[in-house]
Amino acid sequence: MNKRWTVRDNADHEVVKKLADDLNIDAVLSTLLVNRGIGTFDEARYFFRPDILHLHDPFLMKDMEKAIERINNAIAAGEKILIFGDYDVDGTTAVATVYSFFKERYENLEYYIPDRYKEGYGISTQGIDYAADNGFTLIIALDCGIKSVDKIDYANTRGVDFIICDHHLPGAELPAAIAILDPKRHDCEYPYKELSGCGIGFKLIQAYAETHDIPFEEVARYLDLAAISISCDIVHITGENRTLAHFGLQKINTDPCMGVKILVEIAGRTGNNLSISDVVFLLGPRINAAGRIDDAKHAVELLIACDEKLAREKGMMINTHNAERKGHDLDITGEALNMIDNDEELIGRKSTVVFNEHWHKGVIGIVASRLTEKYYRPTIVLTRSNGHVAGSARSVLGYDLYEALCECKDLLIQFGGHKYAAGLTMEPENVEAFKARFEEVVSATISPEQLIQQIQIDAELRLSQIEPKFFRILNQFAPFGPENMSPVFISKNVYVSGNAALVGAAHIKMSVMQEGSAAFDCIAFNHGEYLQQLKPGVPFDICYSIEENVWRERRTIQLNIKGIRI
Repeated sequence: MNKRWTVRDNADHEVVKKLADDLNIDAVLSTLLVNRGIGTFDEARYFFRPDILHLHDPFLMKDMEKAIERINNAIAAGEKILIFGDYDVDGTTAVATVYSFFKERYENLEYYIPDRYKEGYGISTQGIDYAADNGFTLIIALDCGIKSVDKIDYANTRGVDFIICDHHLPGAELPAAIAILDPKRHDCEYPYKELSGCGIGFKLIQAYAETHDIPFEEVARYLDLAAISISCDIVHITGENRTLAHFGLQKINTDPCMGVKILVEIAGRTGNNLSISDVVFLLGPRINAAGRIDDAKHAVELLIACDEKLAREKGMMINTHNAERKGHDLDITGEALNMIDNDEELIGRKSTVVFNEHWHKGVIGIVASRLTEKYYRPTIVLTRSNGHVAGSARSVLGYDLYEALCECKDLLIQFGGHKYAAGLTMEPENVEAFKARFEEVVSATISPEQLIQQIQIDAELRLSQIEPKFFRILNQFAPFGPENMSPVFISKNVYVSGNAALVGAAHIKMSVMQEGSAAFDCIAFNHGEYLQQLKPGVPFDICYSIEENVWRERRTIQLNIKGIRI
């Protein structure tokens, strides 16, 4: 697939030069900083040296005092408290964090995770009924609830109070809860707006600890879970999230909770150098698989486990579910690809909508992501669920999927999500009309450029600039993630040193040089089609990220090639 190479606009030269001089670093590194909004020595020190003191006062969050007062009253009166959370990684880590913290200080509480297939996302009537029927008078809802106006109204009729801890964008009306903790509330002046759902839960226990003179070390025990939620929920890794992720990764690598330790072992990782990417691809899918294939409560049971035998049992169960999830994922992706490739009309469209009533609902979001990667256009995967047709949607850079679905809302029972990902349900008889309408809307509103995948390049770099000090400072930009991605560089007129070789079915392993530079090892995933053109002495351009490759305890700098242009 052809990709657009887009080089970021030059940062202010004077600011770049002054920052490079002040920090005694390469101008390319100071350019990276300026493009991240860092223009002074003090801002750079804050960025490069995360500190627990950088965490904000939790009481700056609107309604935090109300939340803590209601929890205090509930505990004093011996009320039953229910910790309620979503079934994905963010929700289960949030529940594990808040439940574990309070369980050590109060016995009369339980947790509740809604069933993905029977109850769906968010606050459920079944969950409220369970609470009311079993004597729970307070629910702390995590990673959901901000739009559950009718559900909270129903809870109030049943004598169940709610504290909502959410990070999603509110609707026009806020639920009638006792307290709503959400930095995205228009009336909330909390300094950082991009916390995960687990991050909101973390701020809640931080506030409770401060009120009751509980040492911060008791709150810091849950930083590993906060880092997992930040990594897997794809929130910004800037500001407070970057601080939480930094120290959370340290905890994952040195002193994780029992469940995370077991999960890392089961994932086959050794050593103490897991990155955000490792968490996303090794831990996240396993935690998610519990709710996709069986019951997300198993994920919470793993994450709150203190007994190694129980943790290992739950970890192995979740790993088995993940293997099953992979099987469904591969089978359904293969079927969907065949469906598209054998239909000329589907191939020629600017959107992809595929439907099979037998596909497993738990993996259609993953399949939608894979199809988007393959064809690079807005994609929806549909299947039957509880008498309706359920769908998962994914978009491409710059295209507002949610707005496109708004144009189809008369054909939908319900839908929700954001610019790049959404879920929807419809009546089976509306599937064909929806396919046609969605294609019509996308065709009318998407630009040709948005249908070509983009590689965002941060700066041009000569290979001779990649020396130990440069690489050491570059590593301090981590942890990487949204709004702080691993920098991508372009180097022009490089050439192969020695021979390029095919690795696996479609990857290239080679060394490249540039005039005046040493040779650098490279790996180019899924670029096998360029192999015959990569000959010694033939110049070409590359864009790449710089990483450390560890092989048999030998550490070397490696270029991870994102694009080749000959």
